[in-house]
Amino acid sequence: MLEYRGPLLLLMIVGTLTVAATAAYASQVSRETDVVNLRLGERILVDDGSCPAGHIKEVSGTKLTPAGVVRARKCIPRIRLKR
Repeated sequence: MLEYRGPLLLLMIVGTLTVAATAAYASQVSRETDVVNLRLGERILVDDGSCPAGHIKEVSGTKLTPAGVVRARKCIPRIRLKR
């Protein structure tokens, strides 16, 4: 059981839960053209039907060049049900 150590512990727990919820929420779009400002290391799921059944396209920022971030695309297994 966690021992109460004051408001700092509570703030740390709430912050951790907020970050986890945000990461799970903002990562899926229906078209790749909706991904405009991809950051280095960021991963976005694109449900455009271009991958086989049971898979979804993952677009990730892999390399930083003078022209911007290079995108990598691959089909990965769909982990949860389609919304």
